[in-house]
Amino acid sequence: MNTKETTRYTFNEASSRCKSFPFFRQEGVLFMEKKTVLVILAHPDGKNSFNAAIARTAVVALEESGYSPVLRDLYAEGFDPVMPPEEATRPVAEAPEAMKLEMEQVKNCAGMVFVHPNWWGGPPAILRGWIDRVVRNGFAYGFTEKGAWQGLSDKIIQVFSTSNTPRDYEVQVYGDPLENFWKTIVFSVVGSKSFERRNFEQIILSDEEMRKNWLKEVDAAIRRRF
Repeated sequence: MNTKETTRYTFNEASSRCKSFPFFRQEGVLFMEKKTVLVILAHPDGKNSFNAAIARTAVVALEESGYSPVLRDLYAEGFDPVMPPEEATRPVAEAPEAMKLEMEQVKNCAGMVFVHPNWWGGPPAILRGWIDRVVRNGFAYGFTEKGAWQGLSDKIIQVFSTSNTPRDYEVQVYGDPLENFWKTIVFSVVGSKSFERRNFEQIILSDEEMRKNWLKEVDAAIRRRF
């Protein structure tokens, strides 16, 4: 088993402790190893929630599959999901340094694993804001006179979401909004050709045995896809 430490970090910590993370420096720019996978957790309780257990399971499975997972706990990091007006109107080259680092991570990773609860038919605002500020026009996609271009076609994307709504109701009444958001809107636009999502429901009615079996599914899905 790979015993490489995987931990939460801020950008300043990552920059000053490069040897502790799967990064390297070249001419002052922060890059990642080719087999790095971002595990992006968006749950207020990054330690004791089932979402946290999913993220930890994904990290272990990635390590044992030969990848270098980087666990990003957006709440613990204090990620700011609000895009300031001046950032929205400037080109990517003039984005804040923190956002440039975010984009550099995405650019150089092999794939991304997103873990989050279903809040009002979408991911929590902190993750939606991460998408707004990082997976943005000019970096992940763009438009020219000849048409649109897609910048993340080589990424493996896995989404694990959780909800309390019965599956049939979620699909038949709400139209499965999370599937539409992630697959049809976000990762279709940026060109990702390898996408899967697994939703676990109903969390509020689940027992320990059900959750153990769900985590086995997470482990199997990660090993199959990466």
